[in-house]
Amino acid sequence: MNRRDFIRTSVGAGLLVSAYPRSLFARFQAQGRGGTLFDKIWDAHVVASLGGETDLLQVDRCIGGSPTQVMRLVREGVELRNPEIFYNVPDHTVSTSPDRYTDPSLGWGWQPYEELADEMRDLGFTKAFGQFDPRFGIMHIVGPETGLSQPGMVLCAGDSHTCTHGAMGLISWGGENSENILRTGTVIRRRPRTMRVNIVGTLGPGIRAKDVILRTIAQLGTDSGTGYAVEYAGPVVRALSQEARFSICNLAVEMASPTGMVSPDDTTYEYLAGREFAPSARYWDQALAFWRTLPTDDDAVFDREETIDMTGVEPQVTWGINPEHAIGIGERIPDPDQAPANKRATYRQAIEYSRLTPGEPILGTPIDEVFIGSCVESRISDLRAAAAIVEGRRVASNITSAWVVPGSNAVKAQAEAEGLDRIFREAGFEWRESGCSKCYGSNGDYVEPGHRCVSNSNRNYIGRQGRDTNTILASTTTVAASAIAGSIADVRTFL
Repeated sequence: MNRRDFIRTSVGAGLLVSAYPRSLFARFQAQGRGGTLFDKIWDAHVVASLGGETDLLQVDRCIGGSPTQVMRLVREGVELRNPEIFYNVPDHTVSTSPDRYTDPSLGWGWQPYEELADEMRDLGFTKAFGQFDPRFGIMHIVGPETGLSQPGMVLCAGDSHTCTHGAMGLISWGGENSENILRTGTVIRRRPRTMRVNIVGTLGPGIRAKDVILRTIAQLGTDSGTGYAVEYAGPVVRALSQEARFSICNLAVEMASPTGMVSPDDTTYEYLAGREFAPSARYWDQALAFWRTLPTDDDAVFDREETIDMTGVEPQVTWGINPEHAIGIGERIPDPDQAPANKRATYRQAIEYSRLTPGEPILGTPIDEVFIGSCVESRISDLRAAAAIVEGRRVASNITSAWVVPGSNAVKAQAEAEGLDRIFREAGFEWRESGCSKCYGSNGDYVEPGHRCVSNSNRNYIGRQGRDTNTILASTTTVAASAIAGSIADVRTFL
């Protein structure tokens, strides 16, 4: 069986399980050292070296190829290669209002997914999930939960948080033009250096993966990953669930690395087994044998190593205008005059925009809205954790908006089957449909101007959730606790 036939019959998804010859790892053996997860996957996908550190790479999966884009290329006479490697959802542009299915004026961009569904299927694009599809959701939730994201792949998309998928043990990045991949099935990319971030120590009460990555960015800086593919490793990461690992990798781009990864292990394989687009039983053992060759070897050498000790770290919240502006819940808002010289201007801008006072405690800061959702922490485990905090309690009267937005239709259905929606509603939250929602604020779902929102999303940039809005990033459970308190709260008092 040739390689292309194997792709179509075994995985149907561009995963080249049996097509990677063992010789691909020979260069590490020749150098007398092991290979990193990144090096192994990159080398396996090089179609041609273009000189220096630039390579032409084969793509196994692309989030892109919207119906309107595909049909335009068809009209232009373009030969579309490997339609089976694409999937797409209009996650940024749909409304999450419960009325979205009956009111066509809510949201935009989803209509072609319904209107052109037959034409897309005829062309081989069978994974365009419109808002009426039970598999609809945020693209970085949908990929892993359907089994479209698998170890060993090269996966790329336009959205910057595509690095989320690296938690499955693959290379992924955003900022890619899907039209190039539609035309050629390949991308041109400069090879980054490698960096390992070892997370060690013991996680205290109330600490979640979101706290781990906020602490990492606060310690290393938002520019620390520039030019690197980052692998998160160490005993803390190995002990995390697969869903928690997605939260870690999701914010890799917030430290300026487009690629965040975790070496796959039994946690990964157990998560993937039985999912719709995972290798079938016939090919599972073959896939598993290949995947087990991928993790970084013990004697692999990284270009850079960093260590983050989580021992004694408190729940983290941001105070400023980028994820590096994170402090422990018991700390005070920093004084720009005491900041490193190269950061003082940004600190001053952050203080002015956030309307906070240096030296004041962050704990108890008044808030107006809370948001639980986004591709960071809107999976079923996240909603369960939030529901455990709010059950039997009520959202504070000063909170004008408290939303829970499941990451996908599948997550929403599971949460409702478990009664989590009832817990949230009884506590005073609004239970919404799935989508990106207030994280991105481009689809009619906004934080009101002038409001301060505690959010479990990934960015707190100026205007990220709406005009003149102030975003405080925190973990899902800290957001839930803050909703009940009516101000920034220490989740540990709610456990």
